This record gives sequence, structure tokens and C-alpha cells, in this order.
Amino acid sequence: MKTKLEYIWLDGYKPTQSLRSKTLVRNDFGGTLEECPMWSFDGSSTEQAEGNASDCLLKPVMVIPDPGRKNSYLIMTEVLNADGTPHESNGRATIDSDDEDFWFGFEQEYFLWDPTTNLPPGFPPGGYPPPQGPYYCSVGARNAYSRDLIEEHLDMCLEAGLNVEGINAEVAAGQWEFQCFSKSAKRAGDEIWLARYLLERTAEKYDLAVDWHPKPLGDTDWNGSGMHANFSNGPMREEGKEEIFTKICEEFGKHISACIAVYGAHNEQRLTGRHETQSIDQYSYGVSDRGASIRIPIQTAEEGWKGRLEDRRPASNADPYKVAAIIVKVTKEALA
Repeated sequence: MKTKLEYIWLDGYKPTQSLRSKTLVRNDFGGTLEECPMWSFDGSSTEQAEGNASDCLLKPVMVIPDPGRKNSYLIMTEVLNADGTPHESNGRATIDSDDEDFWFGFEQEYFLWDPTTNLPPGFPPGGYPPPQGPYYCSVGARNAYSRDLIEEHLDMCLEAGLNVEGINAEVAAGQWEFQCFSKSAKRAGDEIWLARYLLERTAEKYDLAVDWHPKPLGDTDWNGSGMHANFSNGPMREEGKEEIFTKICEEFGKHISACIAVYGAHNEQRLTGRHETQSIDQYSYGVSDRGASIRIPIQTAEEGWKGRLEDRRPASNADPYKVAAIIVKVTKEALA
């Protein structure tokens, strides 16, 4: 039987990379990663190589069933140079170590976008809907927009085996969120990128785009979009010591620039100190504080200081690989 393998990778566009994919047809594919061959592509067409030396390699790192096509699989890959070394655009390679000690839960926010009106669904041409407030976790045609698309995307993620743990309508009209959890930094990034791919492809059917910009509505009184990073390691989950969380939060305060550098382009438009954010040039942390850079969930404090932290600064367009890499690095330094 012939099987379609959809190879997915990240291009070299700056400051924000885009998803790319192409299809390889194979005979008698059994659905395992070991069966996925290394492949190549024209890097000169994706800002990843020059035309006189254009071959880049695609190294498969995760395979899942493709819920949208028969006899098909989605193959998440990372980009290598022709000599097999990681390409400079390869954020996955920035994760130095990858074991099950670090757990990640990303809250991926985004806007659906109507290319015809150049506005999110629910926005009348040339104007705005009623102010934000009734849209968060809403129901009803006056408040919730494009639910069919959202539900279809969720079903596809679950059918594919992605560990999506929930969805909800967000604060602004046409804005939504899904949450993805993994007990591995690299796996967390793989799953977010695959879920983003499925969302983009599903939205095509509805003649809608997905806008990952952290503040697509500009300087208005509408929320931006983030990718809040919930994380923990063994000591955070098991030891029950407030000082562990204090050390980690204090350590992040020493690495503000390094974090912001990989937390997404144009994030200064979102991190203004308004709309449930801390200003990009300031740093703070606190229990149950959604206006802080890092929120200590109330459950963590109330359950004997065992649990997680939430870095609220990553933007919706951030590379989850790079976000996970810096969080692992800083947390390890804090507890060294």
C-alpha cells in the first residue's frame, strides 16, 4: 500500500519562522520513526541556503497519523546542513539535554483572521465589535466565532495522538487558545509545531488564516496573544520547598534579555504592563499574579510548594523549542 508522508519543517524567515511541508510517497510504511528516511529540500527557496549550494536536510524527529488524509502521516523534522550539522534556523538543536525531568505545558493563544476583511471573525468591516469581556470562554453566536473550525482542530489533534489538554475562547473576539503538555522539552516543541500545522491546514478549509502575531490589533484596547510556558522539574514537583521557587524566580530576573530575545518578535507591543502583562523592560513574580512576568500558581503555594511556574512572557509567535531551551538552562543554573 502506498502511504503519504508529510514532512514538516521550519523555514529560515526572520524574525519569525513559518511552517513548510511537502509530501513523500512510500510503499509499505509501518508508521514508525525508524522507517522515515532523511530527505532534502531547496533551502534557497526558504531563506536557508544560497542557490549555488541549496540542499538542506530534513531529519525526522516525530511521526503521527495524519487525521486529515487517508494512508498518511505527519513527520515533524529538524533542518540540518548538507554536512549533517544543525542549521542555524534549527531551534530544536538549542535544547542541550532532553529527559523527562522537565515537564512543559504551553498555552498557545492565537487570532483567527479573515483575509477578505483583514480582521478577525466577529469584527465588522471598518470597525470593532463590543469591547472585550463577553468573549472569554463564551458561547453563542454574538460572542463565539468559528467554533466549527476550533472543534475540528481539537478532534484532529486528539485523533493524531497529540497531547492537547484543552481549548477555550480567549478574551478578544476571534481569539482562541489550546493547551499542550509534554514530559520532555523537545517533545513539547514538536507537539506545539504539529498542532500549529494542523490548525493552519484546517483553517484553509474555512478560508481563514491564523495570525500568530503577539499584538495583531495594534495599539488598541484588545488583548494580545501569548504562549504562556508552564514548567516544572523534579525538585519543583517533589521537594515542597518555597525557597526552590524563589531561587528559580530570582534567577530568571538575572536573564531578562536572554529570555526576551527568544520569546517572540514584536513582543514589546504586547508586554506593555496592560492586558494581563508585565512591561517588557521590567521583571516581577508573584503568587496568582497575571500581571507578573512569572506567575506562581495558587495551587503550587497551597499544595505545599509542589508544582509548577508559569512564564507569561513568551509571545504567541515564539519558537517553543527556544523557549524551552532557555527555561531549562536558567532553572538548572538556579538550582546548581
